[in-house]
Formats: sequence, C-alpha cells, structure tokens
Amino acid sequence: MKKKDIFLPLFFIFLIIYEEIIFHIFVFNTFTLNFLYIILFSIPIGSAFYLLSNFFKSKLNRIPTYLFLSLTIFLFIANYIYYKVYISIISLYSLINGNQVLGFFGHILKIATDNWYVLLLMFIPLIFFIIMDVLKKVSYEKINIIPKLVIVIVIALIQASTLLSINLIKSDDIYSNKNLYSNIHSPLLTTEKFGLLTMFRLDCQRTIFGFTEKDIEVVLPPVVTPEENIPVDEEVVVTYNELDINWDALIENESNETIKSMHRYFSVQNATNKNDYTGMFEGKNLIVFVAEAFSPMAIDEVLTPNLYRLYNEGFQFDNFYTPLFPVSTADGEYITDTSLIPKEGVWSLYRIAGNYMPYSYANVFEDLGYSSRSYHNNTYTYYHRDKFLKTMGYDSYLACKNGLEKRINCKIWPQSDYEMVKTTIDDYINDEHFITYYMTVSGHLEYNNYGNTMAIRNWDKVKDLKLSTAAKAYLACNIELDKAIGELITRLEKAGKLDDTVIAISGDHYPYGLTLEQVNELSDYKKDENFELHRMSFLLWNNAMEGAIKVEKYASSLDILPTILNLFGIKYDSRLLIGTDILSNSIPLVIYSNRSFITDKCRYNSITKEIIPNGDTTCTDEEVKAFNSIIYNKFKYSKLILENDYYRKLYTSLNWSIKE
Repeated sequence: MKKKDIFLPLFFIFLIIYEEIIFHIFVFNTFTLNFLYIILFSIPIGSAFYLLSNFFKSKLNRIPTYLFLSLTIFLFIANYIYYKVYISIISLYSLINGNQVLGFFGHILKIATDNWYVLLLMFIPLIFFIIMDVLKKVSYEKINIIPKLVIVIVIALIQASTLLSINLIKSDDIYSNKNLYSNIHSPLLTTEKFGLLTMFRLDCQRTIFGFTEKDIEVVLPPVVTPEENIPVDEEVVVTYNELDINWDALIENESNETIKSMHRYFSVQNATNKNDYTGMFEGKNLIVFVAEAFSPMAIDEVLTPNLYRLYNEGFQFDNFYTPLFPVSTADGEYITDTSLIPKEGVWSLYRIAGNYMPYSYANVFEDLGYSSRSYHNNTYTYYHRDKFLKTMGYDSYLACKNGLEKRINCKIWPQSDYEMVKTTIDDYINDEHFITYYMTVSGHLEYNNYGNTMAIRNWDKVKDLKLSTAAKAYLACNIELDKAIGELITRLEKAGKLDDTVIAISGDHYPYGLTLEQVNELSDYKKDENFELHRMSFLLWNNAMEGAIKVEKYASSLDILPTILNLFGIKYDSRLLIGTDILSNSIPLVIYSNRSFITDKCRYNSITKEIIPNGDTTCTDEEVKAFNSIIYNKFKYSKLILENDYYRKLYTSLNWSIKE
C-alpha cells in the first residue's frame, strides 16, 4: 500500500479510539487501565469499517466512507445525549422504537446546546477528514485482495488475543471483565469496561440471536436474616407473608431447567414478616398515582397544601429513592406496579403483555370484590400502556384518544391532572369497593413558561419566587397535581368515603427536565448526581390515621407493591416479588440501573467501585461482594419472570386458579 493509501485505515482506527476516549471522559469521568481493552477492541472495529468502505471503485468508495464516519459520530453523540437524560446507553430495541427519544426533542436540543463543547469535540474528526479530503490527502482507491487478507488476519489476531486476555484473567468479582463480556448483560458497566461500540455490537448480537446470563451461586442477605432481626419474645408468634408452596415437589417434577432454577431461587429467599402494620388498611379503597417526575421538591405548605397534608399526616418515607432506569417513565411505572426490575434493552412495560400477574393491584383487589379502573391523561397507546394495563387486569382503561378526550382537553401539552381526576371520580366513587390507578402527566418537562401549559396555567403562584424559570415552572406543573388531589379529597369526603380510602402517590423518576443546579435550587440540601438526585417521595395516606408515621428505612419504588399488599392484609408470597415490604424487617436495599446500591451501612458506586459510608457505618468488601451477588440475581430473575411468564407456570403447576 502507498503512503497515501495508509491514511484511511489509520484514520478509522484513530476515529474509534478518539470518540471512545471523549465519550468515556465526559460520561464516566474516569481514565483507567480499561482503556487498554477499549483501544484493543477499537482497532478491529476501525479496520472493519475501512474494509466495508473499500468494496467499490475510488469514486464510489467515498460514499460508504462518509457514511461510516457520520454514523460513528452520530452514535457517540446520540448516546452521550441519551446518557445525560436517562443515565443509560441506547439499546438496539430503543433505537428501533425511537418515539421515546423523539417525544422529548426540545429537551434533547437543550442538552445539546448546554453541552456544545462536548459535541464539538466529537465532530472534530469529521472536520479534520473533510479538510484532508479537500486537500486530496485521502485515497479511495480499491485495494487488492492481499492487503485485505492482511487486514482481516490482523483483525482476527487482535480480537482473539483480546478475548483470550479477558478469559484468562480470572476474578471472583461478579462484574469481572470476563463476566461482563460473556455472561452478564449490563450495558453501562460493559461500556465502561470495553467501550461504546463493543457494547453496541454485543447488544445487537444478543438482541438478534438471544442471550442467556450466567448462573451464579444464590447469596442470601449478608447482614441479618428476618429470624435474627425479630426480638426474642416467647409470647410472640412470628408469621410471614408466604403461601404454602411445596418447592421440593415443584423442583422434582419440573423438566424445564430454567423454570427449575427459578423454583430453586425463590425457594431459598427469605419471606418478609407480618408486622404491626399488617392489615392496617384492610377493606379500604385504594387510589394509586404514579405521578410524572414527582419529588419532595413538589411538596410545599403554601403552593401544594394537599400534597403537604398527605406527607404530614401519613407515612413519611424519608429515605425513599426512585432510581432512573433506561426507559424512564415506562420502566418507572413497571417497577412500581410489578415490584420487578425491568429487563435491560427492551420495553418491559410492553413485553410483559399477556403474562399472568397475580399480584397486580387490579388482580389482587378484584379477587376481593373491588372494581378496578385505570386512567392516563396522555395518549393511551404510548409505550403500549394499553396492553400493559390489560395485562395488569384492570376492568377499564381511559386515556386520550380512547375516550378521555371527550371529557378533558387532550390537545394541550402537558394535559391537566386536575381535569383528569375531576372528570373521572364519578366513574368509581359510588362503588362499594374500588381500586383506581392514575398515571399522570402534568409534571412533565419541558419546564418553561411559554410552551408548558400547566406551568403557564399556574404561573401567577410562582412567578415572584427567587428561582430560575425552570425551577418555578416545575413547581407550577405540580400545583396542577395538587389541585387534583384536593379535588379528590373533597369529593371523597362529600361521598362519605374519605376515611375508607387510601391514597398512594409516587413518582416514575426524578425530574430530569431540570439540571442538577436547578434541582438544588429547590432542594433543602445539596444533592449529588449519582445517588441523592434520585431521592424521591412516596406518599401513603388515609384520613383515619391518628398521625404521621416516620419511616427512616432505605427503600425504593421496587418496594411499593409489597408494602401496600401487607398494609391491606393481602395474602401473597413475598418471596416471589423482587422488592420487599418497607415496614418489615427486610434488609434495606436501593438498587440502581447501573447496579450501584444503597444500604443502611453504605453506598456503592459500581462504576468507580467506591464504597461511601452512610454516616458512621460502612460496608466491608465482603458485604459489597454479597450485595453485588444479590443484585445480580434480582436482575436475572426479574428478567426470567418476564421472559418465561413464570407466575402463570407456577400457578399452573400448583393447580391454583388464574384470572384470564
């Protein structure tokens, strides 16, 4: 090859390495020895791009060259912006179903504007290449077969030696290089180890051909078991939220190895204990809100007095978190409603469709004679929510474009929570017993006073606050939610149903339409972006409560469903849910999508491997290792429940009735 011919293959290798470094620095804020693997994987990728762009004659080869160059830069820029919003990596599935991203175009544009210098750095190779092309320093001549074979051999040797290195370096760390490359699907951790393009290749490969995660030893909670946590009192009989399941018989009679492994896993989990709060709300009605971007910052004595009342008179979960998962609202809703961790790389809210969900609110309460209804004040098919709510067992689902538009103004953005609640109360308030589910939208970004209808509607109440426009707009949006709660309380009281109704409100994710600086304007303490940004609210209130009940235990949205089931005295098997009853003696554990975690003793950052003490206590290396194992299994078996319709198979094997 001539000197001029060498430029293009070297440039493609440089391009990949350069983009990976820029991405890594601005996403992970680290520069470690992992870059060696990133560089080793980048060389074959860059070489392959060159070969693919060299199939034609010189004039035609310019087209695929610019195509691969542009697509590479686009992929890095798109993933950087996506990470800034969702703290995750774009999967092939989400890329194909792109309406999630396109729905927030204004916010994406703002992030791009705020991070212009990062995007400019990512564009530099394209600018440089165009200059070199104009100066005729680039050769597009088709090379003959011998150089191509040499490049293929080099690619094969580098790839093989890199994989050999990964597999030979043994580690007992569950998230070792070997496990992340071959045995575990954890996109963010894999990207940090091997680079974005390698992760994207693995995701495509696993999406197309399927992927089974590695089986590892089941590790029970490392600190204390439920039996050890209960005071010794011979007069107290400890009972647990578990059903009579003969696991040994199930395991013996099961021929499917995956289902058998699931039986084994759930059989050794610790059931949570029944406690002083078991059955506290038995027989009452339940109204559940999953509120868009709802957080403690939306609770204010003057601006949102109804939300303030619910917090000050109800359960006060002061160490409650709602970690953000890749599919934002859909994953947040899925976690809250199912007590399962979403499967990475897909829309679990949609993929669960058709499965049997025995512990969904609708299925549980309908078995007790309750009516069930669900509502959403945006498009009824968004995220395929219509299929999800049907799977969850609701008798009816009303949203914009399937009937709610006849009652409220669905042409504005965002739509009004107050209008939705006001016009739907009559559907259920006269029922003897009811479970009602609302997914709200008034708190949605973008937070401004010119395009956000809810912010404009309530602007007079916040305009004089000494805050940024975005922070004021966020509060104004949540005033609309507060008005909805106020209307609900008033109507329930008039109907004589207030004391017999429980209201539960939690968010789907933190308000990512605000920057960290804007969040800290509203927060009463300084939040960090790794952990405290996701400290959210879970309001649980009944008018007949004698006073506030403070709960300082660390918990998350994964724990909402089992907590409510216990409070209503529902018979369920706590071993079959991934979250746990917050009011029980279960081990406190908050799990993040990147597999970082919080316990009562420490916080663990899975990217930096940093163990951060919680107050005067911290975790040992062995405890971190054990928690990593527990979290791995929670991710794995949540996914297997979804993929295998496990609850249906379990109930069928037990000859228990299934609601169709």
